[in-house]
Amino acid sequence: MPYVKVGSIDIATAATRISGPATAMSNGIGLSNMDPLTVSAYRRRSLCSIDQPGVVMSKLPQELEDTQHEFGSKLVVIMVGLPARGKSYLVKKLQRYLTWLQYDTKVFNVGNRRRIASKGDNTNGTSHSHAFFDPQNSAAKTIRDELALESLEELISWLKQGGRVGIHDATNSTRERRKMILNRLESEPNCRVLFIESICTDPVVLAHNLTMKLSSPDYKGVDEATARNDFKKRLENYERSYQTLGEEDEEDGIQYCKLINVGKKVIAYNIQGYLAGQCIFYLMNFNLSPRCIWLTRHGESIDNLVGKIGGDAPLSARGKRYGACLSRFIKYQREENEVLRQKEEELETPINYRRDRTVAVWTSMLTRTKETVEEFDPNEYDIKHIRFLNEIYAGICEGLSYNQIEQLYPEEFESRRENKLFYRYPGMGGESYLDVIQRLNPLIIELERMTSDLVIVTHRVVLRILLGYLMDIDRSKMPEMEVQLHTLYCVEPKPHGTVVRKFKWVEELDWFIEEPVDK
Repeated sequence: MPYVKVGSIDIATAATRISGPATAMSNGIGLSNMDPLTVSAYRRRSLCSIDQPGVVMSKLPQELEDTQHEFGSKLVVIMVGLPARGKSYLVKKLQRYLTWLQYDTKVFNVGNRRRIASKGDNTNGTSHSHAFFDPQNSAAKTIRDELALESLEELISWLKQGGRVGIHDATNSTRERRKMILNRLESEPNCRVLFIESICTDPVVLAHNLTMKLSSPDYKGVDEATARNDFKKRLENYERSYQTLGEEDEEDGIQYCKLINVGKKVIAYNIQGYLAGQCIFYLMNFNLSPRCIWLTRHGESIDNLVGKIGGDAPLSARGKRYGACLSRFIKYQREENEVLRQKEEELETPINYRRDRTVAVWTSMLTRTKETVEEFDPNEYDIKHIRFLNEIYAGICEGLSYNQIEQLYPEEFESRRENKLFYRYPGMGGESYLDVIQRLNPLIIELERMTSDLVIVTHRVVLRILLGYLMDIDRSKMPEMEVQLHTLYCVEPKPHGTVVRKFKWVEELDWFIEEPVDK
């Protein structure tokens, strides 16, 4: 394998691209037409399970050089649990996180396949009614198992085309079903398998989940009373045959994680490999607490006025006015949000979420972000300056304008324009978007763990990456997001989605006006 330049697009050759099946192969050699034993031998020889896209590369023999994207670890996540236990919520969160880390991740939902296959046919109880889920209904059980295996085959095929993590989203609530899945995966030696079981015993959360289930496609056009009665009978059918993960499963040497009440209790067994460990660490840190995450770039700096990138310039007078208004606006929003939350609690049965009423403020270690929060009172806010939030380091291009970079380093300028995500600035310490994603990873975990409102003041590239995660923005669009100065985003994580609001500072009014959010 050729040595990789620190700068230019060479860093993003076929050896480090993660575009899956669309990746071009310059010499036409792919794993599919190579000796399988040779390929498996090279995979098994890897002693290090750390496999971060764009950060870790393997040196391979010449004949395998252009297929490095296919050599990353493959993980199959098998979900386990009764209906209305939050499996889909966990799956969506995990897919978003792994995709943000640049692992190609896809969910294969057996329920969706069942609904497409059924099309309302009620023969032998094969519709969406509770009879289809009766463990004594042998005809329906055969169909359910076939659907589960069809989804698994689709998952395996996708992994072979370059995918990295496939999630089998189904109840998989019996040992017989799980054994059937394991037996099939045993013939795929390059795939690790991780079982994740979601258990919920909180009656208030269960009642909330059940109500949400009534709006699923299974009950479209069905009145609420009929749907509720049918779903309760479906649950009873599942409960009659449900077998939780335990010692008998451990005899098969599997790795698994049981999440009880959205991570309040976590049981992990035999976890192997970096990727599986990242999944578990992520899942055990998030919560359902209502909170607002405010994100903005720093106020206008002296370097912004002349178009320079990087550096550690102070704020301009205009930037300082923005920071002062930001502190007043956040205080106003805190008071408004508190009133709204109290009203919501009065109207609904509150789920007992943890919530810290102290508001945290995070900035980078650079002067322009610190100066932006100077008006925030440390007696009212928990203020932290965090190096992880520093702007992408531009190496030898620090302190230059984009026009100067184009004139001095035309090849670098073009390489960056072609692929911002993979491009790494040349020079000691120069970074790529992928490097910044990896250093922000600990903050994403902390952000998911927190139960308080949070204000993040950072920089353009970092803000794009954080919004890319919070808003689940496609990685091809994330580096091109328009995140202007003096714009404030508010992200509210919800159990079934994310609410995003956008505010623009109007200098003449010295206040923020809400605008539509572009996705």
